[in-house]
Amino acid sequence: MPPAQPPTDRVLAARRAVGDRIRDARLHANLTQESVALTADISRHSLNRIEHGYGSPLLDTLVRIADAIGVPLADLVREE
Repeated sequence: MPPAQPPTDRVLAARRAVGDRIRDARLHANLTQESVALTADISRHSLNRIEHGYGSPLLDTLVRIADAIGVPLADLVREE
């Protein structure tokens, strides 16, 4: 199997945008990273990496994060 290619600038920008939306929604709901991570069954470190655009979460994880914050998944992944 060939080595994975590094993410493109578009992918990196999308990761940052999704992370920003997650953080904004979490703060708007007055939730901590710890409480969202616990409810979403991920580590706080993983949530932090996702919010900062360093992590590339699976769809399942994004669904659990959206549910933990109480927002529709579409709000977190929409393109503008």
